[in-house]
Amino acid sequence: MGELFVTIVLPFNVVDYSARLILSTAYLFRYCVLGLHNDMLSKYNIVPSFNVLQKEYRQKLQKILLNRRYADGVINLVYATWSSAYTLGVNPSDIEWKWWLMFQQAEKEYPCRNITLKQDLSFGVTVIHFKGFTDRITIKPTIPKNYKKLLEEILRQKQPYTARVVVDGFGERKSRFWLHGEIHVTIPYDFYLKVMKRFDKPLGNNVGGVDVNVDRINLAILSRDGEVLDCKTFWFEDASRKNYPRHKGWSLIGEKIHEMLKYAYYHGVNTLFVENPEVLGKLKILWMIRGERKNENYNYRVTVFRSSIIYRIVWKASLYGIKVKPVDPKGTTHSELHDEVMRKYGVDKHTASAIVIALKGLGLA
Repeated sequence: MGELFVTIVLPFNVVDYSARLILSTAYLFRYCVLGLHNDMLSKYNIVPSFNVLQKEYRQKLQKILLNRRYADGVINLVYATWSSAYTLGVNPSDIEWKWWLMFQQAEKEYPCRNITLKQDLSFGVTVIHFKGFTDRITIKPTIPKNYKKLLEEILRQKQPYTARVVVDGFGERKSRFWLHGEIHVTIPYDFYLKVMKRFDKPLGNNVGGVDVNVDRINLAILSRDGEVLDCKTFWFEDASRKNYPRHKGWSLIGEKIHEMLKYAYYHGVNTLFVENPEVLGKLKILWMIRGERKNENYNYRVTVFRSSIIYRIVWKASLYGIKVKPVDPKGTTHSELHDEVMRKYGVDKHTASAIVIALKGLGLA
């Protein structure tokens, strides 16, 4: 397994000159991505190496983007997408580049030259004008409290990182052009864990079963012999709405994940069992193919939302000294054991699922 990375998201708002130059840079970057993809389709039947692409396309892309690091960022994005498609058995000609506007420096370094974290925790960003010149602008994102320490440590320890700017929305209001976006900073997970870890050792030897749904996290705490000690639900109903602001929604979910992990820690949990998100995703896709779940909004949420939350629980649990182990989701709902647990403990179906997940993790189901 290669090195693991974590990406932190920092929202920002800019207007007028800065907004226009971020937008032009993002459009030019997208134009280069689509152009490179289409040109590769005409030349390659297999995924060429990154070095081959770099040698053939870097100078061509630099003529448009006027920047070597952004040119390599384009190559990196297309190469990674082609490689993923190949791994999944998808023909590159079937890749759909859905609507997005962003630009990135994929080269990990300190400081990141094009999207540079500065001492006041603002970012100096290299931008490109449609008329063919570059400039530097300053972006001052909103820094959540828990990330301020992390950014300060990146500066203090001179930790290499990669970064991108993502456009989330833009328009004109009261004769001023505005743009809302996000700066994504990607760092090694080991560095993130070292800086952000809250507890080194668990307080006890209990286990927890976690059932994730589109509006809540259900936690069941059990002893090692399978005795149910406690159950609690952590709600995030607003975040499950499809049109709810994405960043705001994930912030709410992140708060609830930390609340759940802190609760588990202080109740002596040292291991959490969760449904294997990879198996879960395959089951949901199978249901969709069979037509067992026909509601589009439901499909959207169960195939993306739940698995994404589980992945976040997995990498945040280490901050609390808690191990996470996956279990096969088969039988955690709609089974005889699940129905028996509901009757025995007088709990709802989601809490029962959390209990069954813990029992499966313990090898008692």
